[in-house]
Amino acid sequence: MTTPEHEPPAPQPSASEYEDRVHRSSAGIAGGVLLLAIILWLGIDALVAGEGRTPWLALAGMILAVPLVVAFTLRPAVYVNADRLRVRNPFRVIVLPWGQVSGLRSGYSNEVLDRSGTKYQLWAVPVSLRGRKRAARQEARAAATGERVAGTGRSGGRGGGVLGFGGPGAGTDGPIRAAGDQFMDDLRELRDTRENAEAAQGEVTVRWAYEIVGPALAGAVVLAILIALG
Repeated sequence: MTTPEHEPPAPQPSASEYEDRVHRSSAGIAGGVLLLAIILWLGIDALVAGEGRTPWLALAGMILAVPLVVAFTLRPAVYVNADRLRVRNPFRVIVLPWGQVSGLRSGYSNEVLDRSGTKYQLWAVPVSLRGRKRAARQEARAAATGERVAGTGRSGGRGGGVLGFGGPGAGTDGPIRAAGDQFMDDLRELRDTRENAEAAQGEVTVRWAYEIVGPALAGAVVLAILIALG
């Protein structure tokens, strides 16, 4: 009597296939924190020491200004995993499965295009002309000396690129790139690798950030009424 052979367990996908990699602008976050500190300092001072309608105007102004500052500085982020790209912009959240991404474009801003031709700006990945010039100087210097700057651009042989998902050519040598351009290159590689994967199919979804729009509109309405009443 023979005993049935046990099949080896099916390989489990690595956690990195599903975990998000998050990209945010450190300069935007720093600027947002500074602006919020100034707004709160001036607003609270007006609330405490102001007379007449000043405290009410200050309160309405803060209700309007704080959500807008948060929207344009602290909120923008790009979440990436092996199945989809999630873009959190000031007033919307866009989820694009890789199968719906037709291209990623870099010019004066970084944008993702879906199959219908609609484009969405990546607020969390600003274009830095200064960074591009710095990368070009480093590339020229590296070409002249025959050396590479470790950890910059595609130098240093990092497996899987910045995002760590792998893909064709990820981590290979290549020209030195600005940080934002390198991030976009890695998104293109990931899209090329995953666009036909079954898990990367679906519809593009867009959700408005009512938690930002609502308070900002309320503050604008209250401020307009106070100004109109004189």
